[in-house]
Amino acid sequence: MSVKFIEQLKKFDTPTVCNVIELFGIQPRTFGFAGQRIQSCYPDLPPAVGYATTASFRASAPGGTGSAYAGIEKQLETFENLPGPAMIVIQDLDHPVAAAVFGEVMCSTYQAFGATGLITNGAGRDFVQVRELGFPVFTGGTICSHGYCHLMHVGLPVTMDGLVVQQGDLLHADANGVATIPLNIAEGVASLAEAFVEAEEIIMAYVKSDSSKTVSEYADRREAFQQRLVELKTRATEYLPA
Repeated sequence: MSVKFIEQLKKFDTPTVCNVIELFGIQPRTFGFAGQRIQSCYPDLPPAVGYATTASFRASAPGGTGSAYAGIEKQLETFENLPGPAMIVIQDLDHPVAAAVFGEVMCSTYQAFGATGLITNGAGRDFVQVRELGFPVFTGGTICSHGYCHLMHVGLPVTMDGLVVQQGDLLHADANGVATIPLNIAEGVASLAEAFVEAEEIIMAYVKSDSSKTVSEYADRREAFQQRLVELKTRATEYLPA
C-alpha cells in the first residue's frame, strides 16, 4: 500500500474512519476499536496511521537476558516485512501493571526506524520528552520507572482493551481512540471518507448557521443526509471482494 494511500487516511479523524467502515456492512458496529482505557497522550497531534507490529511485555521480574530493552531489535526487524509504516502495539501482561512499557529511548528508537506511533494497554513515562518528539502514543496511564521491562513474544496477536490486533493490521488512532481498518476495504475507506464528510455537512452547515431553525427543515436535512448514505453504501460495494 502506497505512502499516498496512508497520507489520505491521515486527513480524517478516527470517528470518521469508523463511520465510513460502517458503510461496508462487513462487521458489527461494536467491533474493531479499543475501549476507553487506552487514551491519546497528545490529543493535539494529527491522526497516526500504520501497520501493526505486535509484542507482549512484562516488567514485574527480570527477563532471560537481563537487558531493560531485550527484544526490541527483533521487533525492529519486523518493520521491513510490513507494507507500510509501522505502528507499535505492545500488550502489557502484568496484572497489575508493574512499570512503564515505553519512554524516551524506546520512542526515539521506534521513530528513527520509521514508526508512526505506539499503542499499549500498559503505562508510559518521559511524556515531556516524547511530546517533543512529536511521536503519538496511546496508553492506559503513567508510571515513572521501567522496572524490569522486556519484550517477550513478537508478531503474535495482542489485545488492546478489547481490540484484538494481529501483526500487519492497519490501525488508525487519534484523540478519539484506536481503530483497525479491515485490509480488504482499506482502499475504499480512504476513497470514500471525503464524500462522507461532505454528506455530514448537509446537516452541520444548517445547525451551525446563523439562520433561524425549524424542526421541519432539520428533518429535511436529515433525510437528505440519509439518502446520501444510501448512495455511499452503494459505492462501497464496488470495493468489496468479489
